[in-house]
Amino acid sequence: MSAFRCGLRPLSRHWLAAGVAALLMLTGCASAPTPAPRPAPAPVLATKPVPPAPVATPAPAPRVELPPYAPLSEIATASAVPPTVTMLSAPQDIWDRIRRGLAMPDLDNELVRDREQWYASRPDYIQRMTERSSRYLFHIVEEIERRNLPTELALLPFIESAFNPQAVSSARAAGMWQFMPATGESFDLKQNVFRDDRRDVLASTRAALDYLEQLYGMFGDWHLALAAYNWGQGNVGKAIARNKAQGLPTRFSDLNMPPETRMYVPKLQAVKNIVARPEAYGTQLPAIGNHPFFDTLTIDRDMDVAVIASLAGISERDFRTLNPSIKQPLVMAAGTPNILLPWDNAKVFEDRLKTYRGTLASWTAWVAPSNMTVAQAADQVGMSEAELRDVNNIPPRMKINAGSSLLVHRSGARDRDVSEFIADHAKLSLAPDVILRKSVVRARKGDTVTRLAQRYGVSPASVAGWNGLGASQGLKAGQRVTLMLPKAVTVASDSKASRKSRGADGRKATAKAEKPAKSQGSAKTQAKASAKSAAPAKAGKGKRAEVKVANAGSKGERKKARKN
Repeated sequence: MSAFRCGLRPLSRHWLAAGVAALLMLTGCASAPTPAPRPAPAPVLATKPVPPAPVATPAPAPRVELPPYAPLSEIATASAVPPTVTMLSAPQDIWDRIRRGLAMPDLDNELVRDREQWYASRPDYIQRMTERSSRYLFHIVEEIERRNLPTELALLPFIESAFNPQAVSSARAAGMWQFMPATGESFDLKQNVFRDDRRDVLASTRAALDYLEQLYGMFGDWHLALAAYNWGQGNVGKAIARNKAQGLPTRFSDLNMPPETRMYVPKLQAVKNIVARPEAYGTQLPAIGNHPFFDTLTIDRDMDVAVIASLAGISERDFRTLNPSIKQPLVMAAGTPNILLPWDNAKVFEDRLKTYRGTLASWTAWVAPSNMTVAQAADQVGMSEAELRDVNNIPPRMKINAGSSLLVHRSGARDRDVSEFIADHAKLSLAPDVILRKSVVRARKGDTVTRLAQRYGVSPASVAGWNGLGASQGLKAGQRVTLMLPKAVTVASDSKASRKSRGADGRKATAKAEKPAKSQGSAKTQAKASAKSAAPAKAGKGKRAEVKVANAGSKGERKKARKN
């Protein structure tokens, strides 16, 4: 048998060699079929022989030895039915919606446990807070989701103000989100005698979320952003810098903070935990539907609050609950073009307004052309002095400075809507109406603070405050008492001793009397300035020492001045 037929040397064509080798191994040489004869090559007409082209010899095919028994793996049958798709149902209520968006890292420490216990032990407080929040939560959650922020932020007004838009802190922070005056101005929240946008539901929510986004972008951590919202971004930045300088970590729990800020994030975490699992804390949250509570309407004319409430079919109190930024009985379209009304009442208002033919506004703004008393201003605008004082909250013994904006009856030449400039920049600047002089008198035998005050036409509380005495305290004969009296009042004397000292004491008091304080733009500032300039003299080792005194006027008058 030739080498071609029985040998293992492969042919020149690789595929043929592999096929033949496999065939020979399986069937043996004897049973191999005879290959077909090659066709005769065509004659080559060449005088010089051509050497054959070199042929590359392929590497031999690897020998594959199979085990005696190699079972095949089972072929599985895949199901043609697609996997089940989990359908997302709509949130049952606003609490369920908030739970689905919680995204901040949890804080877990003893301070959180303490606040959880504090809230859980006050179910009445939680009930009042959550019921109050029912008017505003849907709008806040909508805004938070639109910005793709954690829904924990919707719970922040619980910590800041217990969801009371009229809340004012001792540091003068106001509204649901507790904006300080300067911070509010930086976020375009107008504050003047006619309105305070820090209390406005829409404007303050917009500003608060803008501020929180800004702080998160600055610190990259929500706990630090919340601390900065409470303490100030500068303070948090300095605390982080101090820790870095000392090689310490800079997380919220690692920073040195005031107690209020230290408890701020734990308070929010505690409220978050209670909202997430109220049953675990024995708390029942009131049902708040996942739908709007109010609708936003645009007005293009000034309107009285009473008219809006009447057309909408609600009370003025309910209107002010949704529109807490409005201080006066007038809504100025140039300053507050958007009003909020309960969802169903908004449609009622729109329908009734179309057919309403009465007066829309009975008030407007009037700017004082010069310095004048309240009586003079009342005479110019055709109002009583008492009514003008009451509607503009002007305390007694104060006069009006030029440029002050007052709310007055709308009639005649003043029958027009308030301009945008006045609506945005209205101010009330007051100054003392009466110039007071510091005088020292001596008490009669049997005098009391009350009797002496009646004699000089001032309030007992004022005399007591000027001298650090009780309002009904008795006085010794000849005791020196300091009084703040109008310039025209003459100091009376009731004894020979007082007559002897009257000239010297009276002249000394008059000579040392300080000039009245200049206007600083508010009655409260004037009250402080008047009190400071009227410090009484206190006898002691022949020297006079200044002491702090209360402002002239009764206790009720001082309260009214502080309120303004």
